[in-house]
Amino acid sequence: MTLEIVFQGGAVFTGTGEPLTGRAVVVRDGRIAAVVPEPAVEGLISPDATRIDLRGALLSPGFQDAHIHPVGGGIELLQCNLTEVENAEQTAAIIRAYAEANPDEEWILGGGWGMDHFPGGNPSRGVLDEATGGRKVLLQSRDHHSTWASTAAIEYAGITAETPDPEDGRVVREADGYPAGTFHEGAGDLFEEVRPKTSPELAYQGLLRAQDDLIALGITGWQDAMVGSSVAGIADPLTAYERAADEGTLKVHVVGAQWWVRDRGIEQVEHMVARRARIEARHPDRRLDLASTKIMVDGVAENQTAAMLTPYRDDAGHDTCNHGLSFIDPARLRDYVTALDAAGQQVHMHALGDRAVREALDALQEARDGNGAIDGRHHLAHLQIVAEEDIPRFAELGAIANIQALWATHEDQLDELTLPFLQDGQEARQYPFGDFARAGVRFAAGSDWPVSTADPIAAIHIAVNRAYPESEQPPLGGAHQCLDLATALAAYTSGSAYVNRRDDDTGSIREGYLANLVVLDPNPFDVPASELYRTRVTSTWIEGQPVYTAETTTSRES
Repeated sequence: MTLEIVFQGGAVFTGTGEPLTGRAVVVRDGRIAAVVPEPAVEGLISPDATRIDLRGALLSPGFQDAHIHPVGGGIELLQCNLTEVENAEQTAAIIRAYAEANPDEEWILGGGWGMDHFPGGNPSRGVLDEATGGRKVLLQSRDHHSTWASTAAIEYAGITAETPDPEDGRVVREADGYPAGTFHEGAGDLFEEVRPKTSPELAYQGLLRAQDDLIALGITGWQDAMVGSSVAGIADPLTAYERAADEGTLKVHVVGAQWWVRDRGIEQVEHMVARRARIEARHPDRRLDLASTKIMVDGVAENQTAAMLTPYRDDAGHDTCNHGLSFIDPARLRDYVTALDAAGQQVHMHALGDRAVREALDALQEARDGNGAIDGRHHLAHLQIVAEEDIPRFAELGAIANIQALWATHEDQLDELTLPFLQDGQEARQYPFGDFARAGVRFAAGSDWPVSTADPIAAIHIAVNRAYPESEQPPLGGAHQCLDLATALAAYTSGSAYVNRRDDDTGSIREGYLANLVVLDPNPFDVPASELYRTRVTSTWIEGQPVYTAETTTSRES
């Protein structure tokens, strides 16, 4: 029996441009059958069709997150979860409560602590020792670029004052050289041999928990930015995805970006292509796909590992010798990207500092020079600081700006740990979304959750306002860097679908496409820009099935 649903009574955002009004959307057997003027719908549907009265809400394609870590985020929700804390005192209290509630756990694991809650972004081991009674503790920072360790964990790993910093990281030290408790970037890997492994069952349960939470935010697909390897305490999620796909519990569609291990070489390309082919054969429905590769070009600005063209400054405002870290030699990066491009593998690059962005673009230029203009749909994520002269290169190279818009605002971590240590004028180059739009650059959008909330509405609010709700700060970088609402919403729908190579059946409301939909109330196009954050997801639909309905909603069946 054909399952037929009609959405009417509200505007329809098709995935680009301004919303359509006076239209009805007909869904049959999980796909969009028609988008027609409302008076014409009666001649197209059967008498027993289910009617959804939107009552003025907006019908949109389901959101797609183009850069996210759902399994790691879900696991953290099941462990010592610090994502909602607001200060150092609250952080210690939650750790203490978790330790008391779980007295039999040999290791206390979890994450979500904020660098802006601690002096210099560096929490001490003593706080963990006191809160847990001297137990072994490893907690990841909110951005997963730093590890916080207790004394017992440091001793168990055999780390001492004589342990050198790795090339790709930094150990924060006390006056005598002994680790103070914070390990930035690759220094966190000093615990790799002793860190408890994530069990397959925990990873699977983390995925299911994350999926439920993300669907409630209107997210119907994503690109997992780290598959095929375990990094910084986040377990390789591939086994969990495969199990969910095999058991029918994976409701969303997932592109996994295979993690490029930076101390290995070009031989990884062959292995990634083989893994991609294996998944394609097992999952021809494209519920799971591995046609992307994630490369970390640099670190993050708040711990001064983002690769910069100019030096960081010290506390007194003087130039240092530190320009951040390029995790991969630029010449090798060009070779790797060229080989991946030739093999048909999309390249998804973490590029945060302006030097990292330039090195990534240079690699894409070499790939194009060597391979021709292949439809690689390569994208650069984060893009915190971009040199003005590099903006037009994105469109020229077909490079997509994968934006994490939630970060494009004045807030403590930026204002206290980043901007004071950058050169004059670089505040104006923070997250230059408006410059990208004027240069005709294609956008995708993601959250990097659990680094920050996965809520697309929260990110869209900041993309449009360049300030968090009710902020008294001016727009970060100036009002000219704001995006209009249609562009921001397109980035999270059709833009991310393009990156995920699912723009042939998702990301837009058009005939023949999967009915992956979200209902937003109030219609964000009907409220002032400063009130966008008040919009809520009232229902989420995947392939024509309601997979989430808010407890209180203005939409109803009639």
